[in-house]
Amino acid sequence: MTQPITLPRALSAGAPARGGMRFYLTTHKRHWVKLTDVPLFLKSEHFTAAAKLYPARGRYAVDSGGFSELQRHGRWTRSPRQYVDDLRRIWEHVGPYDWAAGQDWMCEDLIIHGGTAGPLTFVGTKLSVPEHQRRTVHNFLDLRSLAPALRIIPTLQGRTVDEYHACADLYESYGVDLRREPTVGLGSVCRLQSTKQGAAIVTAMAVRGYRLHGFGFKILGLERVGHLLASADSAAWSTHARWRPPLPGHTHKNCANCIDYALNWRRRVLDAIPTHRQTLLTDGSAA
Repeated sequence: MTQPITLPRALSAGAPARGGMRFYLTTHKRHWVKLTDVPLFLKSEHFTAAAKLYPARGRYAVDSGGFSELQRHGRWTRSPRQYVDDLRRIWEHVGPYDWAAGQDWMCEDLIIHGGTAGPLTFVGTKLSVPEHQRRTVHNFLDLRSLAPALRIIPTLQGRTVDEYHACADLYESYGVDLRREPTVGLGSVCRLQSTKQGAAIVTAMAVRGYRLHGFGFKILGLERVGHLLASADSAAWSTHARWRPPLPGHTHKNCANCIDYALNWRRRVLDAIPTHRQTLLTDGSAA
């Protein structure tokens, strides 16, 4: 019989927002950095396309925009040096960020093979999962070499537990000690987060001792594995608001772009995350 182990709540650098996990509110509204001090998660291109940038009131992290890049083009159209230049401008004008994502290669089937999902068309990279992992790791090494002070994080990619282990081992083979990294991104789990497979992936990487950031997590995923994450981000509030009437007193059609709705939603999410320590099985199954 597998003996259970008790995992302490993951800790990120600095004081976490709640119970060991910092929750970033994802938004495309770059001016929100001057309106709130809650942690925000914004795409780098929303900053780089702006003529004027505002100093941030609170913490924030930077997304590289990889999902959109690969969805539209099947490749990265910005070189690592261009991305580093973008990050330096953000750092200088908005202020020091907690971390920035690398130019990683997601491993969802749509990203690799192409197809459609709702209004989105995916051109497909037509590459293998191991190739996506290799490019992800090599890009991190390139970015870290170009700008070691810019707090660019490594990200794990895959589709199965074994593939995530393989990606972690690939980092280690290049001398990257992921246990010493303040944050390790966990990519390609957005659509799996509330499933047993998603929980097994998160658990397996947490058991390795990594301080994980979960990209694009929703309430069900956070309720299930939020206790194993150092941080997470979500834009689910916008979709949630799009199909509901606006808040009382709000005159817009819906609150899909509304900071009041976003902040209220974030508060409800944090209240839903369990705060007790969780007992997990070493094979990755929840007890």
